[in-house]
Amino acid sequence: MIRIFLIRFILPLIAFLVIRYLVKSIWGSYRASVPASKGESENVRAGGELKRDPVCGTYVAAASAFTRVVDGRPVYFCSTACRDKYHSA
Repeated sequence: MIRIFLIRFILPLIAFLVIRYLVKSIWGSYRASVPASKGESENVRAGGELKRDPVCGTYVAAASAFTRVVDGRPVYFCSTACRDKYHSA
């Protein structure tokens, strides 16, 4: 009885899991070896350096951020609402 259970259910399950693991590891190594497409690398460069919004804490690209000069230094914000909230505080 136990032998039939092992042969019919447990061994195929183990074989399936092993094959699944091998396929995932091969696919992962393939994806890591393929360079990023031209469009993806351009998006990263276009954003530039990330700055932290002092109001909400999110990170925003310096090129697309809303800025305000405070004490002679630029402060970067994710939105006009955060910029105005910082100014009023």
